[in-house]
Amino acid sequence: MTAFDVAVIGAGVHGASVAFHLAGRGVRTVVIERFTAAGGPTGRSSAIVRAYYTNAFLASVAHDSIGMFRDFEQHTGRSSGFRETGLLVLHPPEDEATVREVVPRLNEQGIPTDLLEPQQVVAEWPAFDLDGIAVAAFERDAGYADPVLTTQGMLERAHELGAETLYGRVTAIEPEGKAWTLTTSEGDTVTAERVLIAAGPWSQGLAAMVGAELPLTVERHIVATFAWSDDVRVPAHGDLPNGYYFRPEGDELFLVGPLHPEPTVDPDDFDERVGPDEASQLGARVVKRAPPLLHATSRGGWASLYDVSPDWQPVIGEIAPRVFVDAGSSGHGFKLAPALGAHIADLITDAPVDPGLEQFHPRRFEQETKLDAGFGDARILG
Repeated sequence: MTAFDVAVIGAGVHGASVAFHLAGRGVRTVVIERFTAAGGPTGRSSAIVRAYYTNAFLASVAHDSIGMFRDFEQHTGRSSGFRETGLLVLHPPEDEATVREVVPRLNEQGIPTDLLEPQQVVAEWPAFDLDGIAVAAFERDAGYADPVLTTQGMLERAHELGAETLYGRVTAIEPEGKAWTLTTSEGDTVTAERVLIAAGPWSQGLAAMVGAELPLTVERHIVATFAWSDDVRVPAHGDLPNGYYFRPEGDELFLVGPLHPEPTVDPDDFDERVGPDEASQLGARVVKRAPPLLHATSRGGWASLYDVSPDWQPVIGEIAPRVFVDAGSSGHGFKLAPALGAHIADLITDAPVDPGLEQFHPRRFEQETKLDAGFGDARILG
């Protein structure tokens, strides 16, 4: 039986990030993964990178993560595939007061964000029809990255720093004195003084093994891809009234996904394909906002999973003695992960923790103190 300081369950982007930060501190770390690195929802992420958050702590973490994506080679010796595109967010009248409050605060945090009136948006991007839009924000440093390269890069660097990886599904987490014993479907058994559950849609079941009830659900969310029509181009953007996000994919394609809650599914049994009707419905939302894209052609897409908390904010904290969780990212976890991993490493190792992290502890649901974030029903924006 092999002994470690920390066992991290899950080699998605969150588990890989925490392992990277732990290993960098000399902590004996093992990552246990049922598939492959980024083999679950991480690998199907739309991988938008932005710090446009109403929550100041998340904005700060996302800002730090953008720096890591941009300088990824310095941190890991590898590429994250980061591309800076900027991100435009289009808001209806009911959001206006919040937007005008949040944008100055983001700039104070070092997140360059422009407050734009509708006429300024149309002057810059004339393909837009801004019916129903009262105000917009443009985050200049936003972009997107490659979710697989990012995850593999952090995990491979963690290995170089001494971390190990086991493959197999965790079937038991049992107390062993002041440590925990973890057993996998492959027959491996390890002990660890501390455990982090960072398994996305499977986190709820793993938490139950240590007697913790997490109010998480699993939703199926689609990403539809399209080829640009003619020479029409619009920027990466989120359209709150029409309920979609949009970003370029290389030079020839763009992808679109929904901003609103979607149906719940079994994470081990869901349709990973995008149906023609699903792609068509998303495409229609885009054409409503940018009519010149009428002739963009569908190129398929995929479906993935979000592990969703009741307030659509992360669930982070100690859920049993020396057992921690990092889950419930609700569709906006990729962009947070590189820098958030350092905060979670602090939490696990009893290092001083940023006070902002405490608000995400799952006890908030028992205390009925859900976090207020996001804009209306567009919960993914946070």
